[in-house]
Amino acid sequence: MNRTELADYITKRLDLLFSEKTEEFCQSGRINSFIVDDVLPESLALQIYNAFPKKEEMIRKRSLRENKYVAAQMNLYNPILEEAIYAFQDLRVVSRLSEITGIKELIADKYLYAGGISLMDKDCFLNPHIDNSHDKDRSNYRVLNLLYYVTPNWKLEYGGNLELWDNGLKGKPRTIWSKFNRLVVMITTRSSFHSVSPIRHEGQRCCLSNYYFSPTSIDGEEYFHITAFRGRPEQKLRDILLRGDIALRSAIRKLFPKGILPLFHVYKK
Repeated sequence: MNRTELADYITKRLDLLFSEKTEEFCQSGRINSFIVDDVLPESLALQIYNAFPKKEEMIRKRSLRENKYVAAQMNLYNPILEEAIYAFQDLRVVSRLSEITGIKELIADKYLYAGGISLMDKDCFLNPHIDNSHDKDRSNYRVLNLLYYVTPNWKLEYGGNLELWDNGLKGKPRTIWSKFNRLVVMITTRSSFHSVSPIRHEGQRCCLSNYYFSPTSIDGEEYFHITAFRGRPEQKLRDILLRGDIALRSAIRKLFPKGILPLFHVYKK
C-alpha cells in the first residue's frame, strides 16, 4: 500500500464529511479543530500500528516539558510508516483541508520538522504549550497540526489524550480521545495551548504527526516564537521554572535566529 493509495482513502473520507467538518472547524469560542474517525480501513490502520518501531529505536525527549519518544528519519523504519505520513501530504488531501479550514496556501512539510511518529507509554506526557511559530527555515508560519492515532483498543481513561485549552491555562481543557484510527486537525496560533494528558496505562499510544505551513499567519500579523511550555494549573513551581525556560530560550533565539544546535527532528533525506 503506497502513499497515493492511502491518500485515496483519506480524500474520500474527507469528501464524505466535508460539510460536517467545515462546520465543526468553524465553531466559535474554542481552538478551531475537527475530528475524523475511521480514516482508513481498519486492517490498514492496524498494519501501520504494528509497523511502529520499539521505543528503544526512537529518540526520547524527557524534561519538565515532556516525556515521549519521537522519530522523523523515516527511512530507518518499516516503509508503510513513511507512506502513511506522506499520504497526508498528498495534494488532494492538502486541498481538501484548505477548503475545510478556509486557510489558503497550505504547504505540507516534506522535512517533517517536529513531525513524523511519536510513541508514549506509562508516565509519558506533554505539558501545555504553544508550538513554534515557523518551519525549519523560518520562512512560513505553522498553521495546522494533523495527528493520526493508530493504537487499537485505546481507552479514554488510559490518558495520552489531546487536550485543547480553549479558554487559556486558567480554564479547563477540552479532551479529545486519542481513539484508534482517528485524525485530529487543529489550528496553531499564538494562543493555541494544547497538551497530552499523562498516561496511566502499561500500553503504548502511537501517533503519526504532520504540520502544515503557510506564507501568512492565521491572523495576518508577523511574529515569531519558540515552542513555549507551561505548567498545568496545579503545577505552580513547574510553571515558574518553565516560564524561565521560555525566557532563556527566547533570548538565545534572538541572538541566534537559526538556533545554536543542529536540527535533529527533521527527515534528512
